[in-house]
Amino acid sequence: MSQQRSSERGGARRAAHDWRDALVAVVAGLTVMIVTAALGLWAAGAADLPGSAFPRVVAAVVVMAVGGSVDISGDAGVIAETNADLTVLPLSVTLAGALVIAAGFLRPLRHRAVAGTRELLGWSARVAVLWVLALIGLSVLARHSFDIPLGEGTAADIGELLDASPKVGFEADIPLTVVLGLLWLAGLLVLALLVSRKAPLPARLVRFQESVRPAAFAMVVLLLAYVALGVVIGLVVVVTRGHPAETFAVILLGLPNLVWLALTLGLGASWEGKVQGPFGLPMPHVLDLVLRNPDNSTLNLSSLSEHDGRVWWLAVVAGVLLLAAAFLMAARSPARMRPWQHAVHMAVALVLTVLTICLVVRISAHFGLSLLGIGDIGGLEGEVSLQPQVWSALGLALVWGLIAGFLGSLLASRVHRRGEVEPAAN
Repeated sequence: MSQQRSSERGGARRAAHDWRDALVAVVAGLTVMIVTAALGLWAAGAADLPGSAFPRVVAAVVVMAVGGSVDISGDAGVIAETNADLTVLPLSVTLAGALVIAAGFLRPLRHRAVAGTRELLGWSARVAVLWVLALIGLSVLARHSFDIPLGEGTAADIGELLDASPKVGFEADIPLTVVLGLLWLAGLLVLALLVSRKAPLPARLVRFQESVRPAAFAMVVLLLAYVALGVVIGLVVVVTRGHPAETFAVILLGLPNLVWLALTLGLGASWEGKVQGPFGLPMPHVLDLVLRNPDNSTLNLSSLSEHDGRVWWLAVVAGVLLLAAAFLMAARSPARMRPWQHAVHMAVALVLTVLTICLVVRISAHFGLSLLGIGDIGGLEGEVSLQPQVWSALGLALVWGLIAGFLGSLLASRVHRRGEVEPAAN
């Protein structure tokens, strides 16, 4: 009887400890995301928004960063109409939270070789429950509306005469945000288990780790290397050209959006889009030059080079970093793997990575205001869109992955790898 009670007390203490670890992981990740979003929006000038809107805008940005849904709506009475939509992921906020949550999720699992499926599911479920509560709280806060000035002249006179007060607001869709946020978390936790060499796997999946984990780790390192390079370039821009507020806003809100786009462009991929009205892509300016047309424009190395010949360096950077990633993958793989196996693993990993970039970097934004059928009141109507040519991008990623994986394997053959036995000394 005493042993049973002792076992029950030990189980209760272990459960409480697990809940505490889960709470730390979620709170730490959420805090980093909120701070990153707040600093980025502050640098962008959003701290001056009227009506104490700043914390609500921060909450909306965090919701969007985890894949949540924020609906934009307009209300201008019976004689006026506003319409707006926005689809974009602030990937700097996403990345900051993902790194912290993944570290918190993996921390209790370290120093173990194998973990049961039930144990991993239970630990993940604790994190997920607290994550849902956090998403609900953020979604409740992420709602606000703004009055839109009609400017001066005829539009303002008509609006005043007919008592038209255009407004535009945003509101998080709580059920959809919870569903999409849970999918985001599930993908993050699976990726964390795939990337970490020390994280335990269920016994049935251990045999797959030799082929999956080195490739997954190499892709994460490749993406983070691009982000690090982007930070360095951003700091150089601040020192040499000024515009610190604008540059830090981009770094803290959308740097991965730009540098991962640059990765696909360096591989030869093409994107289609356009920029109209007073809004546009934040930087670099060459993107705005190519896309600012009434019709869709093609964005690739060729079209960019017409405005700035230095963009061809994107292909060089992509080749060098991809080869380094392939070398890293091969060096972390067992020595018995053949070069063609490395090529296949690299190709599959790069195709999945480029597909993910195509899904998360795309942009669609539109805003319009009309009064009595008069469009573009106050010069605010605008549209920004950027969509990938997916199949060609995936085909190019396949070719690059095969070549880089094969060459990386040849380079790694000169270093000692797991599974090799040192020859005995004479």
